[in-house]
Amino acid sequence: TSLAVHDKGNHVRAGIWGGTNTSGSYKEFNYFAEFAYAGFKLAFWDTMNFSPANAADYNVNEFFNYSAHSTGRFLDCILSYDFNKRIPLTLAWSTIIFGRDRYATDPANRYSTFVYAEYTVAKNDKWSVDLGLGGTFVLNHREGDSSTFYSDRPGIIHAQLKVTHNLHITQAYTLPVHLTAVWNPRMDRAYLQIGATLFSF
Repeated sequence: TSLAVHDKGNHVRAGIWGGTNTSGSYKEFNYFAEFAYAGFKLAFWDTMNFSPANAADYNVNEFFNYSAHSTGRFLDCILSYDFNKRIPLTLAWSTIIFGRDRYATDPANRYSTFVYAEYTVAKNDKWSVDLGLGGTFVLNHREGDSSTFYSDRPGIIHAQLKVTHNLHITQAYTLPVHLTAVWNPRMDRAYLQIGATLFSF
């Protein structure tokens, strides 16, 4: 679930985002700000994940803790480019620049990075189908430790299939709903997400 405000030209956007899993054992609450111009977008996501305290290896209790070495948060900086009508392709580079992205035996920030490409393979007024592929690595290497924030070592961690349907409720109101399947080959996991955009104004 998200709530955001933006300017008339949609060049600046800011808001909050929240989510959970079906069991309620994992919860997430984020702040974000985005700046867009001529196909480029620069975004900052301040993310706090909540898990059971006995299952997490980071601070899940202090929501307002912004101390670099004890916070449970992480700040993600994302630069993307949308080719728009020329090619239905979006490229993105994301690096964690603050927070709990640290080595187990070293307080240094790993600067874990995620690079991603998404391509729209089909689109019309009612349907769109998108494919995505992403991988991870770190900018600050440590000998003997190849882990990243996202996985035990660098590699492909995100293969995505997203199907969106514009459900016409009335002549004036359309409800975009989406089904997204995500596979993580590096960590041998898979996820399914169902969502909808209730309002956009």
